[in-house]
Amino acid sequence: MKELSVAEFGRRLAHLLVSLFILLCVTFVIGRILPTDPVGAIVGELADPAAYAAMRARLGLDLPIYQQFFLYLNGLAHGDFGTAVLTGNPVSSDLAQAFPATFELATLAVVISTFVGVPLGLVAALFRDSFIDKTARVVALVGHSIPVFWFGIVGLVIFYAGLNWVGGPGRIDVFYEGLVTPRTGLLLIDSLLQGETEIFWNALGHIILPAVILAYAAMAYITRMTRSFTLEQLSQDYVIAARAKGVSPLGTIWHHVLPNIAVQLITILAISYGGLLEGAVVTEIVFSWPGIGQYMTNALMIGDMNAIVAGTIIVGFIFMLLNFLADVAYAVFDPRMREAAR
Repeated sequence: MKELSVAEFGRRLAHLLVSLFILLCVTFVIGRILPTDPVGAIVGELADPAAYAAMRARLGLDLPIYQQFFLYLNGLAHGDFGTAVLTGNPVSSDLAQAFPATFELATLAVVISTFVGVPLGLVAALFRDSFIDKTARVVALVGHSIPVFWFGIVGLVIFYAGLNWVGGPGRIDVFYEGLVTPRTGLLLIDSLLQGETEIFWNALGHIILPAVILAYAAMAYITRMTRSFTLEQLSQDYVIAARAKGVSPLGTIWHHVLPNIAVQLITILAISYGGLLEGAVVTEIVFSWPGIGQYMTNALMIGDMNAIVAGTIIVGFIFMLLNFLADVAYAVFDPRMREAAR
């Protein structure tokens, strides 16, 4: 492992900050030019013109757009995303309540997709053109081709309504709501910390189906990329030499190939994790999951731009942060990247 220089880390961090500023600019401008009327959503369509003008001035919408942007940046610096029309609460408070549900769902999905996709890709490459390889490629193709919402609906019909193997829509059964005190915001962890095993199993029954369905698309991508990386390494001289020395196929994969594709896998997993956080929107709608995706969708229906812009910024920042961390991991663990940066 190589140390990452301070200058190189600073350069990558500067790129992250510039990308974040561009994201802020784009989302803010889009939020202002969209044909929505946040003032009307607050005061109502039949409000008195004076009340309408007063609310418009209170929101700062009567100012030039550049002044609105600086005021928005000042609010962000103090953690203020504005007030949500949908709930009447500060957007930051709403997001703090909704995001843990999305984080828990996406995290479980990336764990499932990693523990299935990486081994499947390795085995498919090791037994290239075999029945296992062909099956893996078909599984990956199906995962890329069929929409997540279709899988969600079919999964609910079969495993919930038909077989009753999993919990239904929502994060937990209604009569369990409010029985677990939020500490981490992650219901599975909080229920275990408080010894509520019955609630834990109920929450697990609700999350497992949307997590598996959300993980399937990511698993398809991870499997395909892992197979591609492994096939490239299997043709290298060091692998041929290891096989000539009598190293078993599985030993070659574990001791030689996997360490050489680890950095590439980190990038793929980071991208997949960010994609799961973004792509949870459709899954949350199908399963009535009370996360940031459903929150933003409800806000979009009524033109609540404060909530929409804030949610977009949060998800975009997380995606960029994951890519930044993967980029740093490349520089730390891959000597070739460090040498190229010199």
